[in-house]
Order: sequence, then structure tokens, then C-alpha cells
Amino acid sequence: MREKLQQLLARADLPVGEDQQRQLLELVALLHKWNKAYNLTSVRDPEAMLVRHIMDSLVVSPYLEGERFIDVGTGPGLPGLPLAIVNPDKQFVLLDSLGKRIRFIRMVVHHLGLTNVEAVQSRVEAFNPEQKFDGVLSRAFASLDDMLSWCAHLPGPDGRFLALKGQYPEQELQSLPAHLVLERVYPLAVPEQEGDRHLVVIRKSSQ
Repeated sequence: MREKLQQLLARADLPVGEDQQRQLLELVALLHKWNKAYNLTSVRDPEAMLVRHIMDSLVVSPYLEGERFIDVGTGPGLPGLPLAIVNPDKQFVLLDSLGKRIRFIRMVVHHLGLTNVEAVQSRVEAFNPEQKFDGVLSRAFASLDDMLSWCAHLPGPDGRFLALKGQYPEQELQSLPAHLVLERVYPLAVPEQEGDRHLVVIRKSSQ
């Protein structure tokens, strides 16, 4: 598995240290182990998890600007946990409404000794942190419209919405509210992953 991970990271041109690689592999092992009891993901094979969960999360890492991020509808901690592992200098809040997912994330955080992750059980509309975020992340959480409306209160003055999407979401982007601007859409290359992946970056138009 370590060799496989190293090959994938090399192909994606992502520099990740040995300790962080070990933590990523431990995350896969915990996901695999707890999936049987908690039904956290439909992906059952650990090698497939490396591609579809770990690498699919990590390819976003080069586009994280700022220090404070929230992963909305994080599920079992994706993309938040892999991103937190490879960005120990950044802070991540992982938000989900389902208790079993948050319990799993807290267990992982404790097991891996992560000091830059806070797991919060809440509906996104009800979560009102004092300190806003540089980036609001979502992966398979909702439509773009729903994400932008439900998460409108989360970014700081210079914050951005970072939505992980499959195909280029042309139709969704046509109905952007007037106060928001499409900054850029980055095509993402995930080694061994079939289908398109894109990162949609949206900011407030006053910026």
C-alpha cells in the first residue's frame, strides 16, 4: 500500500513527507476497519480508497489559499482529513450533521494525533462560528446553488467557496447570484480515477 501511495503521489506531482504518508495509510486502514460497522463509504477496497478518497482529496491541496478552512458535509472526513494531514500549518473544521461520522473523525484525529482538526456535528445553516473561513470546501455535498446559499455566512471578507465537482458544471454556473463571481475552474487530474474532476472557485464580487 505504501508503494502504491508513493506511485500515485508521484504521478500527481504532490510532495508528501514520510510521516504524512504513514498517517494517510493509517486513515485508509481506519476507514476500512470502521466502514463495516459505520457504513461510512460505498468504497470497500483499501486500494480503491487510496484513489477515490485520498488522492481525490489531495489534488485540491495546491489551491488552498489562507489558513482556516471548513469542510461542509464532510462525511467520514473527506476531503478534510487528507488535506489536514498534508497541511499541518492550516486549520480545518470538519462539519457533518451525522453523529456516527463525527465520532469516526474524532477517533481518527485522536489516533493520528492531529492538532489542526476540529470535528463539529451540526447542520450547516445552524453553525455560526465567531471566526470566519478563508475557504469553504465541499465534495459531493450538494448542488452549487444549495452550497452557496447554505454556506453564505461562512467565508470571511476574502474567503472563497471551493466546490469539488465531477464534470464541468456549466449549467450550475449560469445561475450564480449577482453578489458572487466565478474566479476559476481548475481541471483536476486524479491518477487512476475515471471521469472528470474539477475544482470550482467562487468569491464575493466586492473583492
